[in-house]
Amino acid sequence: MSDHKLTKKDILRTALRHYLGVTTFNYDTGIAPTIVWELFPALRKIYANDDDLVLSLDNHFRYYNCNPWLSPLITGATLAMEEKDGVKSIEAVQNLKTGLMGPLSGIGDTIIWVMMPTIFGAIAGSMGKKGNPLGMWLFLAVFLICFFLRPYLYFVGYQTGTNLIAKLGQKLDAFTDAVSVLGIMVIGSIVSSTVNVQTGWAFQTGGVKITLQSILDQICPSLLPAILVAVLYYMLKKKVKMATLILAVIVIAMLGAAIGLFKA
Repeated sequence: MSDHKLTKKDILRTALRHYLGVTTFNYDTGIAPTIVWELFPALRKIYANDDDLVLSLDNHFRYYNCNPWLSPLITGATLAMEEKDGVKSIEAVQNLKTGLMGPLSGIGDTIIWVMMPTIFGAIAGSMGKKGNPLGMWLFLAVFLICFFLRPYLYFVGYQTGTNLIAKLGQKLDAFTDAVSVLGIMVIGSIVSSTVNVQTGWAFQTGGVKITLQSILDQICPSLLPAILVAVLYYMLKKKVKMATLILAVIVIAMLGAAIGLFKA
């Protein structure tokens, strides 16, 4: 091993290469080849012996696939391990990557790909419907902040090494649960304020006119919008195409309005 230690500049260079490295994927080794490209300058500095470098690179060529937003936590930690123990750490490095890429992907995919777009997209859509562009800029600002924080996660992973997940495990679970609850609350409020489904049916009893919509509102306000969203979500889970659902909603709305079932 080389006596030289990695500098902040080396870690930053690796972190910046990460942006490009995670943009490719193959079904044989996942993003392993691009992770090798990402880590190579730092590994070259760690390993002065070419044979040791080849052993490390071959290890990193093994299957690896993790959410790109949280992957720097793992790869940063692997650099710290290899810098400390060299080729002796190769098996531990692989075990770390294999053990953490699944859990961190679950957390990252849930928060970054599902919760955040759902919450901030719904807020942006609701505000945009009223002519307020602030929600759109909030959406953009949040994702830009997360995007530019990714190199920082590299430093976090490198500095904390294998102790990272042990320290943050329970906190990450609590954070994920909190974001899930917040997402459900936001979607519920957006459905109530944005989706407009009302029935026009009415009944005449003893000279008193009663509308079906008033009865439904007494049972549960915005019941029909909630049912519509639930049905559409169920159909999406059943792999029904979005275009098909949109056309179905348009046709059903037109037919329902024609017979008086729905009203504007």
